[in-house]
Amino acid sequence: MITVDIPEAQSVSIVPENIPLDIIYEDKDLLIVNKLKGMVVHPSAGHYSGTLVNAVMYHCAGSLSGINGEIRPGIVHRIDKDTTGSLIVCKNDQTHTQIAEQIKEHSVKRIYRGIVCGILHDDTGTVCGDIGRHPTQRKKMAVVTQNGKPAVTHYRVLERYAKYTYAEFQLETGRTHQIRVHLSQIGHPLLGDELYGGTSKNYAVRGLCGQTLHAMTIGFIHPRRKEYVEFQAPIPQYMEDLLKQFRKLQ
Repeated sequence: MITVDIPEAQSVSIVPENIPLDIIYEDKDLLIVNKLKGMVVHPSAGHYSGTLVNAVMYHCAGSLSGINGEIRPGIVHRIDKDTTGSLIVCKNDQTHTQIAEQIKEHSVKRIYRGIVCGILHDDTGTVCGDIGRHPTQRKKMAVVTQNGKPAVTHYRVLERYAKYTYAEFQLETGRTHQIRVHLSQIGHPLLGDELYGGTSKNYAVRGLCGQTLHAMTIGFIHPRRKEYVEFQAPIPQYMEDLLKQFRKLQ
């Protein structure tokens, strides 16, 4: 007989921290943050400080939406720890509700830039495949045939190099690890994405930490102004440096 003792969930008090933020836009309803590489979006096991939530709680001084509860105030969507770029933070529940509805309807424009391993031969393409939890590796997502959620990723090649391709990705849906999973599925994982097969053990990318993926553009209907707004986060310096290296090696 196997006995499992599951402890009760504990309430976590989030401490506001004076962490510098790269703010692209801000008004009384929301702000658009350019998230740095290596920063976790919201507190979780092992990451109770130094997160984006800790930073925005300090910056907004109590003016954040609370729909997602104490653990993720203001956060209506997220990007992975090692993905950089545009993220919406909501300052009130009305804004949070309306942005969340747009995300649910897949009407939020989200365009990413990234570097993939190998050469994407078609200039444009679409990857489709239901995404769910990996059947044996619980930290991973995967394209699955059962119990997955529909996912569609469009890509456009920007530059090709000797071993890599610089491309743009537009999400039609927004599943966990969607771009990472879809690119791995077609044999072109993101450079640096060790979880999905994109090894960075190469002389040109030594020391790279995590996937080379950047959430560049985000566009949506502003909840108060009722008009379409769009924001861009500049390509991070580490990615610009990689592209320069690859161009020199052509």
